[in-house]
Amino acid sequence: MELNCQTAEIELERAAKLNPGKWVEHSRFVALACKNIAAQCNDLSSDRAYCFGLLHDIGRYAGVTSEKHLIDGYRFCMERGWEKAAQICISHAFMIQDIKTSIGTFDISDDDYLFMEHFIKNAVYDDYDRLVQLCDALALPTGFCLLEKRFVDVAIRYGTPPIIVERWKKILEIKELFNQKINGSIYDLLPGVIENSFR
Repeated sequence: MELNCQTAEIELERAAKLNPGKWVEHSRFVALACKNIAAQCNDLSSDRAYCFGLLHDIGRYAGVTSEKHLIDGYRFCMERGWEKAAQICISHAFMIQDIKTSIGTFDISDDDYLFMEHFIKNAVYDDYDRLVQLCDALALPTGFCLLEKRFVDVAIRYGTPPIIVERWKKILEIKELFNQKINGSIYDLLPGVIENSFR
């Protein structure tokens, strides 16, 4: 099955019916941020970026879970032959390539944990992985926001383990990478980011 914008939107709609929640609108804003930023990068496809953004949390179709949604999304995409989207279902949560940097709960089997540990360590990240990692941190279910607002939103829900500051630093590094790629500020490409950040 070919992955394109229409297919990705259909799959997100189906997933939303199986497990409705704020994650669906969050995914839409992540996708739009990916599309807008990729459109300003000479080496990225805005359509591909949009698809990866829409599908990054698709594993949530299976229900309310923590890190299990990562491997559920991976398998969902691999079954359809979407290898890069499958990688991003896992990689979006690991801007640092070490499973021990997770801030979630590993509600998975020991075998799945070992698979994910190996996968994360050995995955070759490109700018699509990094773009989704960045945009995941720019999108609330209500719209775009400053990174720092999203950092606090996640910290309130997951707590502040020692690794969280290193994760924030990595996201800020990725932001600077994309600022350089577009020769400007990514925030200029996110409609309503100021209003949504301060409401």
